[in-house]
Amino acid sequence: MGSNTKRRTTMAKLNRENRLREKRMEKEMRRGAPRVEAEAAEPLQPLGTDHLDRLDRMDPEVAAIVAEEAKRNS
Repeated sequence: MGSNTKRRTTMAKLNRENRLREKRMEKEMRRGAPRVEAEAAEPLQPLGTDHLDRLDRMDPEVAAIVAEEAKRNS
C-alpha cells in the first residue's frame, strides 16, 4: 500500500462545505438583524434624580454644583 491509496477531499466537496457555511452565516445574520434593529430603536431613558440622594455623601462643593445643575435642568 503506497501513498496513492490515501483518500483526498475533492474540490467539489470543499466548495459544497464552503457554500453551506456561508449560507448558515447569512441565515444567522438575518435572524440577528431584527434584534439589533430593535435594540437600536429603543429610546434612551432620561436620567432620574436618584443621583441627588447621594448628595449627602459627596464633597460639599461638588454637591452644590450638582444641585444647581439639577435645578436648572428641572
